[in-house]
Amino acid sequence: MVPHRQGSDAAVEAMVAEAENHPISSILIIIAMQTEAIPVVNKFQLTENPHSLFPKGVPWVHYHGTYKDITLNLIWPGKDLTLGVDSVGTISSSLVTYASIQASKPDLIINAGTAGGFKAKGAGIGDVFLISHVAFHDRRIPIPVFDLYGVGLRQAFSTPNLLKTLNLKTGKLSTGDSLDMSPQDEASITANDATIKDMEGAAVAYVADLLKVPAIFLKAVTDIVDGEKPTAEEFLQNLAAVTAGLEQAVTQVIDFVSGKCLSDL
Repeated sequence: MVPHRQGSDAAVEAMVAEAENHPISSILIIIAMQTEAIPVVNKFQLTENPHSLFPKGVPWVHYHGTYKDITLNLIWPGKDLTLGVDSVGTISSSLVTYASIQASKPDLIINAGTAGGFKAKGAGIGDVFLISHVAFHDRRIPIPVFDLYGVGLRQAFSTPNLLKTLNLKTGKLSTGDSLDMSPQDEASITANDATIKDMEGAAVAYVADLLKVPAIFLKAVTDIVDGEKPTAEEFLQNLAAVTAGLEQAVTQVIDFVSGKCLSDL
């Protein structure tokens, strides 16, 4: 008799193989900040769902609509109920990603957002990167194997045709829950060989991997981490302009995806 685990794995692999060969019909877009989300909402004329998909009391906001032949569900975690600021970071993004996958059953996840970039690795303000790999830089567990778990290195869903057609930059993403960068974070980011630094991506990747949903990551650079300007100042200064470029990249990706299977990407 085949052990249950092996049988379950085989069933999952069969479902993944089937999914890769039918046209993509449902995309889940996870965006952490309202300023990042609204240009995409407006571009695709998405409407806010007055009947929440989520547990009563959570601030998570769901926009939905149809573009060409694709159902689009865009989720942002909303405003913190106490402080009224965007619910950024890995905890909110993990919860929202899990609940949104359960509710919308997407064929593909796009995690889009702004991020810091490293000029030493070729990043500039306004650049949009299609991420190749994601990892954490602030989960330091100096015990064998636990150290690898803490880093949580994962490969984004491979999209060579998308990358070639849209001529996007590509690089590795490192995720942590702080906007600034401590010396310990910097050492971990260097070890992760990261070009881009954000506060959500690796958490979204963890949940997507857990639930076997392919995920891609579009990150637009608002601030140069290894530059001369203070990160918070540069981030706020460039946020509005860079989110416009992010929306354009999301649109290009969805236009490319339309009518294609996962295996075509």
